[in-house]
Amino acid sequence: MSSGDSIVQDHDLTRLKPDEINSLLGAPNVREALLYDKLDGGRVRCNICLRRCGIPERRAGYCLTKVNIGGKLYDTIYGVVSAAHADPIEKKPVFHYKPGSTCFSVGSLGCNFRCIFCQNWEIAFADAVSPMGICDYNFGPEQLVQRALDTGSQGVAWTYNEPGIWLNYTLDSARLAKQAGLYTCYVTNGYVTPEHLDTIGPHLDVYRVDIKSMSDDFYRKLIKVPSHKGILESAALAKNKWNMHVECVTNVIPGWNDGEDNIRQIAAWICQNLGDLTPWHVTRFFPYAQMQDVPPTPPETLQMAKRVGEEEGLKFVYLGNIRIPDGENTYCPSCKRLVIERSGYTTRVIAVTPDGKCAHDGADLNIVM
Repeated sequence: MSSGDSIVQDHDLTRLKPDEINSLLGAPNVREALLYDKLDGGRVRCNICLRRCGIPERRAGYCLTKVNIGGKLYDTIYGVVSAAHADPIEKKPVFHYKPGSTCFSVGSLGCNFRCIFCQNWEIAFADAVSPMGICDYNFGPEQLVQRALDTGSQGVAWTYNEPGIWLNYTLDSARLAKQAGLYTCYVTNGYVTPEHLDTIGPHLDVYRVDIKSMSDDFYRKLIKVPSHKGILESAALAKNKWNMHVECVTNVIPGWNDGEDNIRQIAAWICQNLGDLTPWHVTRFFPYAQMQDVPPTPPETLQMAKRVGEEEGLKFVYLGNIRIPDGENTYCPSCKRLVIERSGYTTRVIAVTPDGKCAHDGADLNIVM
């Protein structure tokens, strides 16, 4: 089966009676999906993510949030929120956009990846057609924006699970957030289509994307997707077509993506395609889910990645999930002085001008204040 025809075989709506289908369609969290094509035989193709699932009637797509009923594709997670918190923007992690600000963050259910090391698998692998007691099913865009304002947040973020499958909701919410003067942020695996980016692009400020490896074998074995290529193409579109602020994360897993050659390829791609001022967060892996037999990333591996990233031309390489002196501080690449100091999620801006330059020598830091 090709990725474009990926179907979760155990998600079968034929078990539902007509009145149950009508009840499902009448629920406030169910909306006709964006970006799909009608195919022969009542099938539909979802174009929200790069799987482009071909979905027969009364079946769901791979993410378990899109269902075909009567030859129409429906999204089942509109306003469905499994987690909501006012977080420091640094927790995403995003270091060069509104440093020190609070970002109201929400997550839903489902994912288009199946990472065997996922730390949020309880919500990411959930069947989003069946109600879950942990969720608020009426957390509409108006409520999201109001909660952000009430908590003193300067922005909103879609995170915790994959926002790329939540387009009906993220689009409406982003439009409303921008009207309210809030910034907007995707914390994403990057497996979105160009059509998706063209839809959300005018309303999205920050694109925090995972680049897990330059090896398709890594993605096939650990994540269950065929290739990393589309992720890179989407990140470049976000930056170069839609002028989003892009920051990249690589979680370094011993024995899988920790080789110097792979690390060098990631750093070189970021530098050449997103720019040498793009922040790259190299983070420590901890055993979780189905990878509990893999040890935490040695500190020396992270330090190697920082060295390699800088050798490839990146000016801002940060070390995450580990306390290493200066690992998360920002230094001017020109005069080498400390301009932002970070300890945990406490951020102290020391020498950054309102237009994002070094206060000492005027060098561009690619920071949005």
